[in-house]
Amino acid sequence: MNRIIGVLFPLFVVAAVAFAFSERPDPPMPETQVEIEHLLMLDTVLVGSRLVAVGERGHIFISDDHGLQWRGAVSDNAATLTAVGAVNDERLVAVGHDSVILLSDDGGERWRTVFADPLAEEPLLAVRFDPGGRGYAVGAYGRFLESRDGGLSWAQRHPDADDFHFGAIARAGEALLLAGEAGTLMRSDDGGQRWQALDSPYAGSFFGLLELPDGAVLAFGMRGHAYHSVDAGQNWERVETGTELSIFGGHVVADGTLVLAGQNGLVLRGRDLEQGLTPLDLDTSRTFSAVIESGAGDVLLFGEEGVLQLPNRPITGQGS
Repeated sequence: MNRIIGVLFPLFVVAAVAFAFSERPDPPMPETQVEIEHLLMLDTVLVGSRLVAVGERGHIFISDDHGLQWRGAVSDNAATLTAVGAVNDERLVAVGHDSVILLSDDGGERWRTVFADPLAEEPLLAVRFDPGGRGYAVGAYGRFLESRDGGLSWAQRHPDADDFHFGAIARAGEALLLAGEAGTLMRSDDGGQRWQALDSPYAGSFFGLLELPDGAVLAFGMRGHAYHSVDAGQNWERVETGTELSIFGGHVVADGTLVLAGQNGLVLRGRDLEQGLTPLDLDTSRTFSAVIESGAGDVLLFGEEGVLQLPNRPITGQGS
């Protein structure tokens, strides 16, 4: 138990996100009536026109109307889920506490546990699949799991990272990148079999890696730090964010606008990283963990109190 408490502060920093890692009672209503706005939702994925969101105490929600209405999915898991990804339009994979990995073969309606290791007290924090079905799940204390069969089975791999916590995995061209605690940045050029440490521009924790349309990657994390690389992590350029609030999630919308979100209502947007990112004032103190563009073109923020739709006004353009 001491180990799991130790991972919370360096990974999430702010109390609102650490709150997701603590046990607390369900809302005072029957389990079948728990609604998304009463929960902390930590990640989401868009599959076709369907949105699937995961969060605290194993809750999974589905929306087939671009995020207007949500219904609960069926799952055999009660551990908090931190990330979700798609293998294809039907198969989805979610990961979370107890090193749990869940799989759905019907677009997110029903889920079953395919891997768990609760005694290790090592939460998984990110999951990613390549188009061919090869997948990766990473998390605390250097945990790195690989699947070669579309998420049905998983094997432990051992990147040499001194048991640092991995918060994100992404592809940059042909390379895989890992990011995490204490400025950890690593690259693999052979599909995750061997890893090399990269020179990091920052000694604090990275919470996310965002794949950009041009093959570049953006790393972001604690105290508003964000860095951009166009050469698979060999070199990094700082992106001006104008904030010291931590950044937990990001997304590139269809027109190329980058949207980042995080602590205490933080939402940043921009299209030219050399010019930096500008804040959007939402008049809220909610912490956001994930960003996505719905099938209808709306931008949705996931975090405390479920989901929030950005105001229906243009978010494109520098400083708009």
